[in-house]
Amino acid sequence: MFEIEHRLEDRGIRRKDIIASAMELYVSHGIEAEEAAGLLDAKIGRAFEDPNVSSLLLGAMLLEDELYWQRKNSEIADDPVFLLSDEIIGMAIAEVIGGTYARFEFARYDHKKPGILSKLGPFLDDAIAGLIAGCTSRLYSESA
Repeated sequence: MFEIEHRLEDRGIRRKDIIASAMELYVSHGIEAEEAAGLLDAKIGRAFEDPNVSSLLLGAMLLEDELYWQRKNSEIADDPVFLLSDEIIGMAIAEVIGGTYARFEFARYDHKKPGILSKLGPFLDDAIAGLIAGCTSRLYSESA
């Protein structure tokens, strides 16, 4: 949907890097890490096909381009505490995929920023954290 995976790749955000970031905070629920990575890969692929998830990811990309990359000395360059829309996008993505529990998983990934999350700007780090949180939360719920 919206060529979202290709648009992310154009920004250097590859699915394998998203999965690697997810696995840094993976908590085993009776599923070995290798199998969990495969299941997450499939869940991320399905999420990319969801018009709600894809449109939120696209929104994060466009906001980051407009408000972060295209402005010299941007007032949001350091992801200030008054910027909340990035968090809202990330939580929305997490909840669309994984429901209310995914909000708590989002907080873990948002706080630790493992892997590629630490290299992204203020909107995409939260959007991708939301994608990871929704998919991992769903994986945990389905394995229980």
